[in-house]
Amino acid sequence: MTQVKGAVAIVTGASSGIGKETALALAREGARVVLAARRRPLLEEVAQAIHALGGEALVIPTDVRDREQVDHLVRETLARWGQVDILVANAGAYIRRPIRELRVEDLEESMAVNFYGSVYPVLAVLPHMLARGHGHIVLVTSMDAKKGIPPDGPYVAAKFALAGFGDVLRQELHGTGVRATVVFPGRVDTPLIADLTVPWISAKIPPTTVAQAILRGIRKNAPEVIVPWHARLLVYAQVISPRFADWAVRFLRLSGEERNATP
Repeated sequence: MTQVKGAVAIVTGASSGIGKETALALAREGARVVLAARRRPLLEEVAQAIHALGGEALVIPTDVRDREQVDHLVRETLARWGQVDILVANAGAYIRRPIRELRVEDLEESMAVNFYGSVYPVLAVLPHMLARGHGHIVLVTSMDAKKGIPPDGPYVAAKFALAGFGDVLRQELHGTGVRATVVFPGRVDTPLIADLTVPWISAKIPPTTVAQAILRGIRKNAPEVIVPWHARLLVYAQVISPRFADWAVRFLRLSGEERNATP
C-alpha cells in the first residue's frame, strides 16, 4: 500500500478537471502537492484552495510538451522537498478528426500532449524513485485506450500508446519498490471536452469521482483503474467480440442522436 500522508506528489494538468480534483484530494489526505500546468493564475487558485485546507502546495508552471521544462519541474520539486513519492501524469488535450480528413499535424499535436506529455514526467522522476526504491506513478489515459471511438483518431492513438507504455512500465518495475497504475476514465465533465456536443456521451462523470478512484488505485497499488465501473462492460465486449463492441458504439451513437432530435 502506498502511503499518501506526508508524501510529495507531482500532479500535471493540475489547473482544472481531473488534475485539480486529484491535487485537492491528495492534499486532503496529507500529501504535499506540486501543481504543474501552463496557466499560472489557475494553478495559484488551486494552491489557495489547498492552503485553505491546511495543506502545502508548490506552483511550477510547466508545458509538459517541453522536456526541459519537465526536467525543471522535477529539479525544483527535489530542491524544495527533497523527494518525489507520487507522480500523477494527467495533462491532456482532446484532438478529434475523422481519419479520412486527418492531418499529420493532428497526430503530432496529440502525441506531444497526450503521450510525450506523460512520458517526459515519468522519465524525469524514475531515476530518483528507483534510487530510493519507492514511488508510485499514475498515468491517466482514457476509455478511448480500451475501445477506440470515432472520430477521435488522434486522441485514441495517443492514449492507446500511453496505455501500452504504462503496461510495460508496470511490469518492468516489478520488484523495484516503485509502482505504476494506469487509469482509464470515461467521458469526464472537464474543460477538456466542455465544447463537445456529441449527444450519446452527454452523461459525463464528475472529475471528483475520477480523483477518488485515483486515490484508491494509489492506496491499493492497483495495476489499472477503470471509472465508472460500468465502463468495464465495453471492455469485456471488445475482448469477447470486437464486432459486437463496434455495433454497441454505433447503437449508442444513433440512440443518442434520436433522443437529441426528439422535441
